[in-house]
Order: sequence, then C-alpha cells, then structure tokens
Amino acid sequence: MALARKGRSQRTIDYWPGFVDALSTLLLSIMFLLTVFVLAQFLLRREISGKDEVLTRLNSQINELTQLLALEKSGKQDLEDSLANLQASLATSEGERSRLQALLDQGAGSTDAANQKIGRLGSELETEREVSARAMSQIELLNQQIAALRSQIAAIEVALQASEAKDQQSQTKIADLGRRLNVALAQRVQELNRYRSDFFGRLREILSDRENIRIVGDRFVFQSEVLFPSGGNDLNPEGQAEMAKLATALLDLAKEIPSEINWVLRVDGHTDNVQLSGAGRFADNWELSSARATSVVKFLISKGVPADRLVAAGFGEYQPIAPGETPEARAQNRRIELKLTEK
Repeated sequence: MALARKGRSQRTIDYWPGFVDALSTLLLSIMFLLTVFVLAQFLLRREISGKDEVLTRLNSQINELTQLLALEKSGKQDLEDSLANLQASLATSEGERSRLQALLDQGAGSTDAANQKIGRLGSELETEREVSARAMSQIELLNQQIAALRSQIAAIEVALQASEAKDQQSQTKIADLGRRLNVALAQRVQELNRYRSDFFGRLREILSDRENIRIVGDRFVFQSEVLFPSGGNDLNPEGQAEMAKLATALLDLAKEIPSEINWVLRVDGHTDNVQLSGAGRFADNWELSSARATSVVKFLISKGVPADRLVAAGFGEYQPIAPGETPEARAQNRRIELKLTEK
C-alpha cells in the first residue's frame, strides 16, 4: 500500500511552478526589451538635447542681430533726417545767394558788403556740401552693414531649417529603431521557444520510459535518487546513462540552433528541507545542491557539450515544488531541473 501511494504521489504533476517560471522568463524578457528601448531613448534624447542647445544659441544670435539691425536702422534714420536738414539749409543758402546776386546785378546795396556776404555764403555752402558728402558716406556704410546683417540672418535661418529637418529625421529614426528592435526580439524569443520545444520533444522520446523523470512547465525534472546516492554529488551509473542521453540530444540540437541565438542549458540543483549535520562532506544544503548541479554540468562537458552553453546553480531547500514534511514531498523536492533558456 505504501508503495502504491508513493507511485500515485510521484505521478502527480504540479504545473504552478512551471507557470511561475514561464511568467518570470517572460517578465525578464520584457524588462530587457524595456531596458534596451530606454537606453536608446536616452542616447537619442541626449543627441536631441544637444541640438536644442544649438537651436537656442542660434535663436539668441538672431535676437542680438535683430536688435543690432534695429539700432542701425535707427542711426540711418537719424542720418537721413540730418541730411534732409542740411539739404534744406543748402537750398535756403542757394536761394539767399541767388537773391544777393540779383541785388548785385541791379546795383542795389554796397558792392563790397554783397561780395563779402556772397563769399561767406559760398564758404558755408561748401562746408554744408562736405557735411552732406560725409553723411552720404555714412549712409552707404550703414546700407552695407544692413545687407551683411540680412545675409547673416538668412544663413542662420537656413541653419535652423536644416537643424529642424535633422531633428525630425532623428525622431523618425527613434520610432523605426524601437519598432525594429521589438520585431527582432520577438523573432528571437519565438525561435528559442521553437528550439526549446524541439529539445523537450527529443528528451521526452528518449526518457519517456522513466516515471521519476517528468516535465514541469518549461523544464525537465530529474529526481535526485535517479542521479546521485543519498547525500552525495557523484553521478551513479544510472545517472550517467541518463545524462549521456541528454548530452546526445543537446549536441544534436546545438547543430540546428542559429549562432546568433545566445542559448544556454541551465542546471538547477534542489534539496529537501532536512538539514545536514555539517560533519560530512557538505556543510549545508546550499553546498550539496550546488555540487550536484556542477557534477551534471561537468559530465555534460565531458560528453562534448560546450562549457559556454552550460550554467550550474544551487538553490538548496528554498525552492520546493511539493509542500509538506512527508517523505513523499521531500522526495519530490530533491531534484535536478534542466531548462533551455537565453543568456
């Protein structure tokens, strides 16, 4: 009767841990995708921020040039007003000279006084002409400066338009990069899931005759009694035979997986919650679970499996799959789990 109950307990499959592991794997993949996307966003945002600073400096220069242009225009207007005043004064002097010349011709007034006044007016007229010439030169210089300022403003506007166009292209590249990254990662996950299914299918065919080897979620579970003696980490002959089958299936699968998929086979060691005395070879269950996982990895390496495709991990008694303190529950918790995953 006890043996019958033990057989029924061993055939009971708890799918919940596998579901949790699958969900954890999915969450880790999503977190990785988000991390890559956030990093790309950060790098592109920093580049855009630098462009925004350039745009700010260019706008500041435009404002300064605009203010300078306004000042130059104001100075030009003042000079034009002065020129108009000088021209009006010149016209008045010309009129006065003409009037005096007419009086001189008619013989009215004193000839000497008229000549002196004519000479004085001629001198003043010459002075005003020189002032007018200088004013015209200044106006010409201002016109040249205004033309140069307009050219600079036009060049700055062209640079701003080019910068805005480049910024728009960067935004488009960000969106396209995120889309392509999501598509590529989704394809990688799908490919790995397909090869994981093929791997599990082959192992199921090879190990289908063993009741103490089962599939839980996305991993194969070997009871420790199949592979190791009680309290030890050396593979027994029966365990070596099972691991040799596993190595053959893994080597066949490795030939089919594309090189760009960075896959590994993770070997997890688990124990029950019975504490070790510490007087033996291992101080606690941590060391025992780690040593058993390492023994499996080293055996697979000896059978030709590349070392960079294997990972060993020890979990002690802290990841049970069967609750309770019964011998049957403890037997289920003493196990080696194999999981094909991505680095």
